[in-house]
Amino acid sequence: MDHPSSPQGPSHPDDQDPGAPVRAGVPEHGRVPKYYAVKVRIDALIGELGESGPLPTERDLAERYGVARETVRQALRELLLEGKLRREGRGTVVAGPKVEQPLSMASYTEGVRKQGRRPGRRLIALDRIACPAPLAADIGLERGQPVWHMERVLLADDERVGLESTYVAVDRVPRLDRDFEPDSSFYAYLRDRLGVSFGGADERIETVLATPREALLIGTPPALPMLLIHRVSRDTAGRPLERVRSLYRGDRFSFTTHHGDGVRRGHD
Repeated sequence: MDHPSSPQGPSHPDDQDPGAPVRAGVPEHGRVPKYYAVKVRIDALIGELGESGPLPTERDLAERYGVARETVRQALRELLLEGKLRREGRGTVVAGPKVEQPLSMASYTEGVRKQGRRPGRRLIALDRIACPAPLAADIGLERGQPVWHMERVLLADDERVGLESTYVAVDRVPRLDRDFEPDSSFYAYLRDRLGVSFGGADERIETVLATPREALLIGTPPALPMLLIHRVSRDTAGRPLERVRSLYRGDRFSFTTHHGDGVRRGHD
């Protein structure tokens, strides 16, 4: 049986990554689960291997660290969920850095490009539907009026990282099915082709699990945590413009925001 152990790595807050757990995740009683000690050592190995580097097999890792394969398996599960590793074929490789998306009116395209990656989208559906009652108020319509529903898989360097559903009134973008390139930025289309600018938005973010269909489209296990953003956008005149449901892989995305210098720091 594996017993608690001390992980190899920094144990003092001043020695560790500021984004890491306090005391490197060591509980106050000082007893560390064996899998966590192995996880810390594999995490260090990840840094040595570099992006896309192949990880040794579970058997090799178990022999290297002198633990049971189930202990290694538990450590790998957490590293996969954290986005530090990814499955490739039958093996496991080191994942690249997460995409940082600003929580602002900047488009997905702009956010990914700032990370030095190539944005893309793959169209799943573009349908004209009758506006359902729950959606009508959000985009300033009456129930039953025509609405576009556009669903696209989000890509970063051809890697599937999310799924986006956009709802917009047909009378705002009547030629969406003819003029719009589905792999391009919807914001840029509105701005450059129609002269429509975004004036503001209300957003809500939560953690969810993908449905089986969503997991299949994004290419992830159903148990993988996702970051879900609901957004209702308005134009510069304050008129409702679109409602968007964006689902992002929790292991491949993080979100950033900026507060002005006048914002009070600290906690009550």
